[in-house]
This record gives sequence, C-alpha cells and structure tokens, in this order.
Amino acid sequence: MFRKSLMTTLAVSALALSACGGGDNSDAGGGSEDGITMGFAQVGAESGWRTANTKDVQDAAKAAGIDLKFTDAQQKQENQIKAIRSYIQQQVDVIAFSPVVESGWDTVLKEAKDAGIPVILTDRSVDSADTSLYATFLGSDFVQEGKSAGEWLVEDSAATDGPVNIVELQGTTGAAPALDRKEGFEAAIAADPDLKIVSSQTGDFTRSGGKQVMEAFLKNTPDIDVVYAHNDDMGLGAIEAIEAAGMVPGKDIKIITVDAVKDGMTALSEGKINFIAECNPLLGAQLMDLAEKVVNGEDVPARVVTEETTFTSEQAKEALPTRKY
Repeated sequence: MFRKSLMTTLAVSALALSACGGGDNSDAGGGSEDGITMGFAQVGAESGWRTANTKDVQDAAKAAGIDLKFTDAQQKQENQIKAIRSYIQQQVDVIAFSPVVESGWDTVLKEAKDAGIPVILTDRSVDSADTSLYATFLGSDFVQEGKSAGEWLVEDSAATDGPVNIVELQGTTGAAPALDRKEGFEAAIAADPDLKIVSSQTGDFTRSGGKQVMEAFLKNTPDIDVVYAHNDDMGLGAIEAIEAAGMVPGKDIKIITVDAVKDGMTALSEGKINFIAECNPLLGAQLMDLAEKVVNGEDVPARVVTEETTFTSEQAKEALPTRKY
C-alpha cells in the first residue's frame, strides 16, 4: 500500500542531489537495499524519560536489524519538519516521530504520504483531521495518566477539611501530554470542590523549568498544599525549590508527578514525591514491529496503547531494584 511511484522516486532523487537538510542525522545516506530503513525524529533530550525512550528505540532498531536514521529536534517543531523532509529526500522506508506539539503537521505529513512513505506517531499524537496521513499512533493514554494522578489526590484528601490549593507545572505548551494530563487531572479533581488549581504555568518538561516556576509559585502563591507536575523532571526541580525555601517536599507540600523514571522513583521512595502515574518510555520493540508491518503493507491498529501502572512510596521501593529506566 505504501510502494513508491517511479515519478516520485525520480523527483525526490533530484531534490536529494541539490539539497541536504534534517539537522543532526547520526547516520546520513539512503535506504538499505537489504532491510528496512527508518527515519526517527525525536523531540529532544529534555528529560530522563526522553533519554530512556531514545536509547530504547536505538537498541530495538539494532536488535531488529533496522537501519535507523536518528535526529534530535531539540524541542523545536521546525527542526522536526526539516528532519522529516530530509528523510523523504533520502527515501527511507518508514518515518517515525514524537511530535513536539499537536498542530501544524498536515503539510509535511502529506509530503510523506505523496512520497509513499508511511508515518508512525510515537508517544505523542497530532490533531490532523485526516488520519490517513499516518499509519498508526503508538503511545500512552495521557488523559488516563492525569486521571490517575487526580484520583489519588481525591482519595488522599478525603479526610482533609477546607480547601486544598494546587499549583500545576505544565509540560510544553501545545504538546499532547501537557494538554491531556491537564484534562485528565482536572476531570478527576472535579469530584471534590475543595481541590482547586490556584496557579498553573509551563516548566517545559525540564528540571530547570520546574525549579524556576516553583520558585515563582512560592513567592507569589500563598498556602500551597500540592504540586501537580506533568513529568518527574519538573517535579524534581520543584523539590529543589521547596527545599531551598526551607520546607520539606512530600510533607509540607505534597508532590504528584507523571513518568516514573529512576530519579523520580527514587524521590518517591524517599517520600519527597507522594505519587507517580507511570508513562512507559520503552516503546522500541513495539515500534519496530509496527514498522515492519506497515512497510510490508499489513494492517495495523490505528491506536496502540502501552501498558502502564501507578506507584506509591512503598511500591517504588519494591520496583526500584529491577527498574530499567
């Protein structure tokens, strides 16, 4: 279903001779004659989660015998679009990427479709109305992650009298996990009118961003009871700010995060974080399996959801010794 036309191949070959783009490709060149070549445009390296995700994709490609062309977009949509166009010029067999933001992809996705190259979305979705522009979306249920975080807080606050003031460290503005984790959390805490988000600001999924925003919250927002961070790294940054202010994270201010990477799980086991909803970065094997199927013209589900769980402090202590990320 994704076989390339002769005219498209000739046109793209001409472009490849006259232009070169795509940023930091770790392995430039055309597709493999003997196997599958995948172009993968990663968001960046903004967190421990993303680093683990990148390594897993690279390891899985090697294990599957897939030639991986990798680009780090450094959290810039224009870099991802440039990388995707480079992969089209190189005539790779399949393109996979984790979109920096949800919007603005239709043009480049149509270019890939016109070139006969299937696209797999990983980790994050796009808001394109035309779902034929990509073959499948592999990733977490971000809304459920937010709901899990909110449901824990509702239960934990059940015996608390009076308002519970929450500050929210949002992920990158416009990114699917930021939008969905906010939506799920707000839906869950709506069950308790005493739970109120009093301040909300993006920390861009980074530890430094989480620390900076939390410092501002502590100066400008009185009586903070709970921090809800859209990922572990921002929560870890918040811990630094809370400790610098002379307070005890996890006790004076409770902290809820999403991801469950080792640094976050360690903080959870120490009581500095109170609850984590897992977001599993180890998508590599599933991605390579889907890539082989779409390149061979096989039908694949439009949505593939990864299996995930949640962790309390005691559960983190049990899980840490065998944690892979």
